[in-house]
Order: sequence, then C-alpha cells, then structure tokens
Amino acid sequence: MTTVATVWLAELVDALGGDGVLTDPDVTSAYARDQAMLAEAGTPAAVVFPRCTDDVVAIMRVAARHGIPVVPRGAGSGLAGGANAVDGAITVVLTRMDAVLEISEADRLVVVQPGVVNKALRDAVAGSGLFYPPDPSSYDWCTIGGNLATNSGGLCCVKYGVTTDYVLALEVVLADGRVLRTGRRTVKGVAGYDLARLFVGSEGTLGIIAEATLALRPAPQRPVTLAATFATTAQTGQVVERVVTTGLVPSLLEVMDNTCIRAVDDLLKADLDRDAHALLVAQSDAGGEAAAREIEALAGLCREAGAQFVHTTEDPAEGDLLLQARRMALPALAQLGSTLIDDVAVPRSRIAAFLDGCDAIAAARALTIGVVGHAGDGNMHPTICFDPADADQRERAFAAFDDILELGLSLGGTITGEHGVGTIKLDWLEREIGPVSLEVHRSIKAALDPAGLLSPGSVFRYTAGRGGTLKA
Repeated sequence: MTTVATVWLAELVDALGGDGVLTDPDVTSAYARDQAMLAEAGTPAAVVFPRCTDDVVAIMRVAARHGIPVVPRGAGSGLAGGANAVDGAITVVLTRMDAVLEISEADRLVVVQPGVVNKALRDAVAGSGLFYPPDPSSYDWCTIGGNLATNSGGLCCVKYGVTTDYVLALEVVLADGRVLRTGRRTVKGVAGYDLARLFVGSEGTLGIIAEATLALRPAPQRPVTLAATFATTAQTGQVVERVVTTGLVPSLLEVMDNTCIRAVDDLLKADLDRDAHALLVAQSDAGGEAAAREIEALAGLCREAGAQFVHTTEDPAEGDLLLQARRMALPALAQLGSTLIDDVAVPRSRIAAFLDGCDAIAAARALTIGVVGHAGDGNMHPTICFDPADADQRERAFAAFDDILELGLSLGGTITGEHGVGTIKLDWLEREIGPVSLEVHRSIKAALDPAGLLSPGSVFRYTAGRGGTLKA
C-alpha cells in the first residue's frame, strides 16, 4: 500500500473508528456490485460505514483532500450497476444510518436516515395510522436512500406516484463535505429552485443523502383484489386503456406475460393458468363498498375485453397470495439462467405493442424473455434469461437488451422508469434526452462536483477537466 493511501485510510479510521472502515479485499468484494450482476464493477480501496451526517462529512472531506472517488451504496438492491465500485474508490455503505428520527402525525411526515429499509419505514408509521406508499418489489430489504437515489417506483405507482412525490426535504453532503439542507416541512413551498428533487434520481452523482423528510398518507383501507387472464396482448392492452379512460384509479395494476406465469408457477406451485398469454393483477384500497365497486367495474372491463378468467376477492390473505405471484416474477425468471433486467416505460396506450415487440425480439434472438411490469403506469421489466458462459448467448442477450431499449423509445417511451441509468445504459441516455439536455446535466455536475469524485462512470460519461469543467 502506498504512503498516500496509508494517510487517507488513517484519516478515515480516525473519523469512523476501526469497525467503520474495511480494507480486506475478501470482505470488501461483497460490496463491489449491486444486483445488476453483469454490469462492470471495480475493486474499492476501502468500504466505510458512517452512522450519522457528521461521519459522511468526514468521509467526503478526506476524499476531497486526497482526490479519492466515492461511491454511495445502500442495500445493493439496484438493477443498473449504479452502486458498483470503482477501482481505488471509497464505497460508502449507508445501512448503519438506519434511524427513524421523527414521526409527526399532525404534519403527516417522517424524518429518516438513508439506511432505513422501506418495509421497516412502513411498519414504523403504521402504528400512527399512516402510510409511506412507494413500494419497490424489493421493499423488504431495499433502503430509502437507494430509493431516493434512483427515484424508485413500485407496484402502487398507478395511484400513489413514485418516491419523488413524497420528498419534502433533504439533508445532503456535497462533494466537498459541505452540508446542504433543502426543502421544507410545509405542504406548500416554492422558495428558490426545487433542489430536493434535483438530488432525487441523481444516482449518487451530485451528493450523498444523509437525511430525508418524507410525506405520509393515511393508511389504506382493506384491499379488494382481482386477477384476470387473457389470450392476447391486445385484450390486455384494451383493459389498461379502458381503466385510464373510464377514470378508474386502482391502487395496483400489474401484468405478467406467459413466460413469467409459467416461471412463477414452476417456483411456487401456485396452480396458475399456464396457457394464459397474460395475467393482470389489480387491487383497490378505497375500502368497503367503494373498493368492491371499483374492482367490479374493472372486472367488467376485463370481461368486455374477452378475459378467459376473472376472479375477485375481499380476503386479504388470498390477495396477498396473488401479489406474491407478481412479486416473485423476477426471482422465478432467475431460475431459468442469468438475467438481464430491462426497465422500459412506455405510454399506457402502447403496452400491447411493447409486449408483442418483446415477443418478436425473443424469437429473433432465440432467447427466453419474460415481461412483468406495472401496467398502471406503463413501466415494464423485460427480463432476458441466458447462459453467460455461452459467448454466443451472451452476445445475443446484450443485443436483445439494446433491441428492447430501441423498441421502448420507438413507442414514445423511456429507457428507465425506476431503476436508473447506472452504468449499463450510459450509451442510451443521450439518445433519449439529446445533446442540449446532456450538456445541462454536465453543467450541474460540474457545479456540484467539479473534481468528478462522486459515482464516476454512472449516468453519463465524464472526466474532470481544468477549472472543474466536466467533459465527455
């Protein structure tokens, strides 16, 4: 180890204590990547575990003094490589900052550190009759900091929106160690630029979120659940369109294609209809007769579209079983081989076209592709299953990944609805947002992180230039 490295490592140990800094490669390798297993990852020089904002400040001051790259990380549930390590960097693991600092029933807000697990937050506020809606499929282990970094969505977005819709205020440690407090505790507030939402979805490239003030909702009512199967994608798409045009707002509207149905049935032995081309799962949490009416109206739309099977239930346990089938779609597909998970969102009117397009890509590339997604907001997760040890399959899988992104853009969609750009979609961001928008991104990055220390290589390509200018 060089003398310079010894100096900055000693400074980190002084700031965090010996149990807060890891350097053994056999241990730090566990923090080198997120769930995007095929995204490139480097080897961190140190993995550190802050417990408070002051610890994060100390880390960033050491990094800024010595020019060391820093990669913030939560639980590692990301699917775009955004938390993957960079050679020689400091990986900042925020899971020990896991305190729920305040719950205010009167103001319907909660103040948390970034390491709080999404489900733990839900459980913490439930006793107050309140509810934190964003619910990524990994809600039982992903952290709020990671959700904020990627602006995560989840199953209930169709009614409740995504993470950014619940951000009132943030405490952010900037690249030079200064602490930015932005936002407010009030329901309304338009003083200055909306800096809080600038950091939401920035994937750790602009600062490290050390505390968040989040809005809460009243707890939802007992849900009523629907499951319906269809013989064609056109029927499925028709139902989704009719849900929108008739003004129905279910709390959840999810879709699985036949590949996912079969994979989940193999895993759970759930007696699903293996011949169905698509499965829709919906819920209403409006409560009582209102929920029953909403689901019955949705059931009517399914029958009008020619659904093969429609089932509704007011039993929460049965509803949970139906949701479990949806939540297990990605783990079930993983049983078929290594997976490349895409994250394309398209207009809801183009969902059927997107499903058909993915079938065509699977056939053309001779690969298994299962599609599961949030039909209510058009965010689809095509998942490519393949053997990475087979060079030909690997090449076809990456080609299919690009085909899917191209398909999404051609239908008026976006390359990522909730997982982020990370490191696996760098080449696609400019194609979507254009050169002017990309230059604005770079200007913002240069203003907040002129040395390019935070999450280098994520979101877009840049290098620190003279005078703090970031160049492609």
